[in-house]
Amino acid sequence: MNRSKNTSFADRLSAAADAKKAQLERAARARSAAESPAAVEQRTAREAVRVARDARIAERKATKLAIEARQAAALAAAQAAETAAREVALKAEQEARDAEFTERTAREAADEAERQAARDARYAARKARKRKGK
Repeated sequence: MNRSKNTSFADRLSAAADAKKAQLERAARARSAAESPAAVEQRTAREAVRVARDARIAERKATKLAIEARQAAALAAAQAAETAAREVALKAEQEARDAEFTERTAREAADEAERQAARDARYAARKARKRKGK
């Protein structure tokens, strides 16, 4: 299995040159195989598959973004409608409170006017009694 350990310098140089020559031949064969029409066609087919896959991925992403945009728009519209409804309800509640306050104020003013009229009537009756008695 092992070669003899007594190899001469010339044998080693020859073996190195043979190895280098074999390596160059393998590289030349690989280069010619890579430049062959079948290999070029195979690379072109792989590139076409890659481009088609990238296009499908981009289309899926665009569809997903469009769906998300529609959902976001619907959510924003719902929130805007809810906010508007809440504002309308608050405004109606405030107007009801204002109307109640105005009504209460008017009622209190009417009650005060009645009391004033009753008091004035008592004063007038008292004065009339005093005049009648004299």
